[in-house]
Amino acid sequence: MIKRHGKLDVILLLTVVMLVIFGVVMVFSASYYSTISGGVGPYYYLTQSVQWAIGGFAVMIIASFIPYRVYFKLAPVIVISSLVFLLLLFTPLGTNINGATRWIQIGELTFMPGEFAKFAVIVGCAWFYTKYADKTKTFIRGFLAIGLGAVIYFYLIYKQPNLSTAVIVALTIVAIMFLAGVNPGFILGGIAAGVMLVYMEIQTRDGFHASRMTNFLDPFSDPQGEFFQTVQGLLALGSGGLTGSGLGNSVQKALWLPYAQNDFIFAIIGEETGFIGCILVIIAYFVLVWRCMLIAIRSKDRFAMLTGGGIAILFALQVAFNIGVVTSILPPTGVILPFVSYGGNAILLFMLLIGVMLNISRQDNAEYGKRKRRKEEAA
Repeated sequence: MIKRHGKLDVILLLTVVMLVIFGVVMVFSASYYSTISGGVGPYYYLTQSVQWAIGGFAVMIIASFIPYRVYFKLAPVIVISSLVFLLLLFTPLGTNINGATRWIQIGELTFMPGEFAKFAVIVGCAWFYTKYADKTKTFIRGFLAIGLGAVIYFYLIYKQPNLSTAVIVALTIVAIMFLAGVNPGFILGGIAAGVMLVYMEIQTRDGFHASRMTNFLDPFSDPQGEFFQTVQGLLALGSGGLTGSGLGNSVQKALWLPYAQNDFIFAIIGEETGFIGCILVIIAYFVLVWRCMLIAIRSKDRFAMLTGGGIAILFALQVAFNIGVVTSILPPTGVILPFVSYGGNAILLFMLLIGVMLNISRQDNAEYGKRKRRKEEAA
């Protein structure tokens, strides 16, 4: 039996702590003028961010002490629950905000099933490819079963509509397939078919997403309309220069850049801390993904390896999509920057994932220490 008091990954923990603290500061800075304009007071988002951060750290600490094998036992329940939550969005429980039904609201509390789905697909895929490891290379069990699951998740999230989260969830599933050893030919064929179907769906039925996917490379073609936020974000990034204007000195956050504390907070980071600040943030995310991947690679347990690898890939995708949108490399989407952007559901999810990673590292380090002591005693 593996002891549960091994050393956790200190580098990963410190990286997350720094990102969360930096995020609280940047959310306060980015939202200052919008909160005054909205009549809720300049410290509204600061107070909310601190509360969510404290709650997130509590979730992380608790999760770091829960043996990761618990999720293996609960995986089917977690997957079924996430699908039920996604279906509930299409009932009166679903709450429409700004033209999208992505929230279930009960009283003052709101819950985003799309965020929970990210955790569910990681645990679910890791469970499946551990339980049926001997079937991984087969078409039916190894590819088709999970491939159909990916289609179901993609469709339910896409119809909210939330194309960005649907793509991230689907890509996370595909990446875990690669990690599990599924036949690459099956995966590449599935990707090609999926891209073709999504493209046809968007072109024939979804004028909103079709316009965004074809026009985003030239956002200045409609700077006052569809790409207003993108253009303002680019102006913020460009005006930051090498060292930035200084914390709190952003011009674009003064009601020029909508929802600056959410999807486009990286633009404010660029304006206030400059190119140097942006690079430091990217390095922090690189360290975070690297440590998660390292924990996954070192794990002797297949479920832990696939879960850790899925978490690392999810973080990488979130960061890539967010920065890609802000820099106009990708079409505008609603993807937040992990630990930095404002968002209660998201911070709780990401801190839960970090707690899982810390538990995997603790148990692996405990096992490593056990083997080391045995070698020393044998010598």
